[in-house]
Amino acid sequence: MGLAIMIVGLAVFLLPHVFTTRRDTRSAVIALIGEGPYKGLYSLVAIIGVILIGWAFARYRANEWIDVWYPPAWTRHVTVALTWPAIIFIVAAYIPGNIKRRLKHPMLVGVKLWAVAHLISNGDLGSIILFGTILAWAVFDRITLKRRADADTAPIPASGWRNTPKRPPDASAPPISTSSWRNDVIAIIVGTLLYLALGFVFHPLVIGRPVFGAPA
Repeated sequence: MGLAIMIVGLAVFLLPHVFTTRRDTRSAVIALIGEGPYKGLYSLVAIIGVILIGWAFARYRANEWIDVWYPPAWTRHVTVALTWPAIIFIVAAYIPGNIKRRLKHPMLVGVKLWAVAHLISNGDLGSIILFGTILAWAVFDRITLKRRADADTAPIPASGWRNTPKRPPDASAPPISTSSWRNDVIAIIVGTLLYLALGFVFHPLVIGRPVFGAPA
């Protein structure tokens, strides 16, 4: 039951994310109900999906574990190491600096790295479905970005946006100032703190599996 609910949760969580790739349909819905209600509904559906995934995955791990293959014990350390920059990249999407300029879409890069990291050390069916599905979505989303008229795909110059052509009026990514390196330091610090919080608090309490100082 837990595995089935997790799959439903994944569908619920990814549905609004996939919907956003349909830009014409998305614009039509926003025009119909308004931007505020749209964002509220989007967030509500995504949160419900996250809750379903977390609860169902924990239930699956406790009662329905299904091994597909057996990763070597050392792969756990690879996962722990790769997750650190993955979280920093995700944070950098909200604190734009040189990291964002280099990666263009640090959120998707971070999600893909996070998913791959967990696939390396988890050989059970539930983990393969969970992390494989999220990885597939991130790859799909990155591909669709190249086809979106309002996507910000141009490289960000080191000097910021001051001397660059104007971006489309509905582009959402904020301009990058000359204080990019300061933003990078902030992103690294915040990302590291979040990484430690996830490892020491969230993972053992919610997932039921310690990250640091315990075998996989």
